[in-house]
Amino acid sequence: MRKTKLGHSDLMVSDYCLGTMTYGTQTSEHDAHRQLDMAMDAGINFLDAAEMYPVNPVRLETAGRTEEIIGTWIAAHRPRDMVIATKITGAGSNAVQGGPPISADRMREAVEGSLRRLQVECIDIYQLHWPNRGSYHFRKAWAFDPSTQSRAETIRHMREILTCAQELIVEGKIRHIALSNESAWGLATWLHLAETEGLPRMLSVQNEYSLLCRNFDLDMAEACWNENVPLLAFSPLAAGILTGKYAGNVIPDGSRRSYTPDLGGRITGRVFEAVSGYLAIAHEFGIDPVHMAVQWTLTRPTPTLPIIGATTPDQLAHIIAGSTVSIPDDMKSAIDQLNRAMPMVF
Repeated sequence: MRKTKLGHSDLMVSDYCLGTMTYGTQTSEHDAHRQLDMAMDAGINFLDAAEMYPVNPVRLETAGRTEEIIGTWIAAHRPRDMVIATKITGAGSNAVQGGPPISADRMREAVEGSLRRLQVECIDIYQLHWPNRGSYHFRKAWAFDPSTQSRAETIRHMREILTCAQELIVEGKIRHIALSNESAWGLATWLHLAETEGLPRMLSVQNEYSLLCRNFDLDMAEACWNENVPLLAFSPLAAGILTGKYAGNVIPDGSRRSYTPDLGGRITGRVFEAVSGYLAIAHEFGIDPVHMAVQWTLTRPTPTLPIIGATTPDQLAHIIAGSTVSIPDDMKSAIDQLNRAMPMVF
């Protein structure tokens, strides 16, 4: 597996980042450890987690279980070059409904909890799962809502969090601070504060990105390219839709859709028509649609690394098998033509 330098850091990470959000619900600890073994054997040295995981469903009583499962694997293997990323939840998730927003005190508490569960002394990349001010992500009409916005409060909050991050870095508890589900204005403001006030710079941003979800391609892509902020692309298979397993609007037993029938708003009146088009392109070029979808993210002009996730070891093996697949230019052109014909399908 090829490794690349991540943004402005000295971290060398694999092209694929292993997502772990089903560890502890759909994926047992035994199978999760098998996946981690497989990833390490394949040269994947980059893991992504979150304090609220696992999902499907998100529950208060299981929050943190994913990190615990990763922690028992780390304790058994002590991998020397593994890069660990995790996230602080903040208010608003089903796991912490009514809980506090992200603050310096909350972040210190969350970092200590993640360190304990992961059984590590330092977290390489510590991400804010979503902004305190709210996020237009998660298909909430894809519309900006100013009702939750206060520029003065946002700037105060950003300064507080970056100052706390600086303290945690000095203490050796985290190496880098990063973003998730962030906007171009948010990213630019975080970076401006860091530069003007001598505070830690956001390393990366983790936003949804796939053949079916290309909102990143505009303002965010320009901002990230110019500021050397890599994209960690979550859901490169669009929650499994791009595998074709839901074609015909079916719901396989044990699938993610059996827990969340609309897949977080991704099942729409146009999505299966678009999927049919992408499956046809994959067939025309003789490339497995899973491999096409994941490898395509690595062709983007802005540095992009896909976060791959799987419920079972067999699914993960299939994804990893495509790591050497190349996407030819004429295939990229066909993909772009289909995107122009059917943009924003969910």
